[in-house]
Amino acid sequence: MQGAGGHFGERGFAGAVDTEQADAVVDGIEARFTQSGVTLAPVDPKAAHRLRSRSHTSLAEVLRTIFQTYPKRAFVGLSLMAAQAFFYNAIFFTYALVLSTFYGVPHERVGWYLFPFAIGNILGPLLLGPLFDKVGRRQMIAATYTVSGLLLALTGYLFAAKILDAQTQTIAWMIVFFFASAAASAAYLTVSEVFPVEIRALAIAFFYAVGTGIGGIAAPALFGALIATKTRDAVFIGYLFGAGLMIFAAIVEALFGVAAEGKSLESVAAPLSSAAD
Repeated sequence: MQGAGGHFGERGFAGAVDTEQADAVVDGIEARFTQSGVTLAPVDPKAAHRLRSRSHTSLAEVLRTIFQTYPKRAFVGLSLMAAQAFFYNAIFFTYALVLSTFYGVPHERVGWYLFPFAIGNILGPLLLGPLFDKVGRRQMIAATYTVSGLLLALTGYLFAAKILDAQTQTIAWMIVFFFASAAASAAYLTVSEVFPVEIRALAIAFFYAVGTGIGGIAAPALFGALIATKTRDAVFIGYLFGAGLMIFAAIVEALFGVAAEGKSLESVAAPLSSAAD
């Protein structure tokens, strides 16, 4: 990529870098790949971007880009982040209350039930992660959100029907989180790659803050009140609400999600610093 005026970047970026230096860096990277046996396909000239020098990106431009330029993507991002935040906090930050209130698990032993959560959280993204590139973003995000929602509803029903004990309840949550952790990771992936490269970090921060504000605050407050009733049916209603949010987010992703797999970030969203030739 070559900046307007013949420079890849000027003092507005990370310092003065001329095209010869930029080419040397890129050539060195490509050489290392070639030496390791990787065959690099030629780059389509149409994929080139001419960039203009910028000193910064204002917050007003960030918000304008998110909500005016890409309103559907913003809706997808908010739906995914808010749903996973509510879902995650609904279970993870209330599991101790559920175990002690409904299963009589002593408070000093509750921590041992955290390990299955950790296992499910690790295995989900580890095993399902590659499928987001192979199968596709839209398909896998919608699938993991849907499965997470359905499994939470099923687990909630088994809980309300008093079919589970403390051990099987924890195993059920472990299975739920196997899919939910991959779904949550996909939400961060989505908001980081569907907006211009200049605002990727701010986009993650914004959607995380808003999503956590909606789901992270509402879920513990709601479930704290439901658990305080000491009735399983009340808690089950909360689980159904969380499941509904996940399934709603899955539908939003299926309808408006971006198939970003195998594409460059610049082709998914044109850089804000793009300049016409």
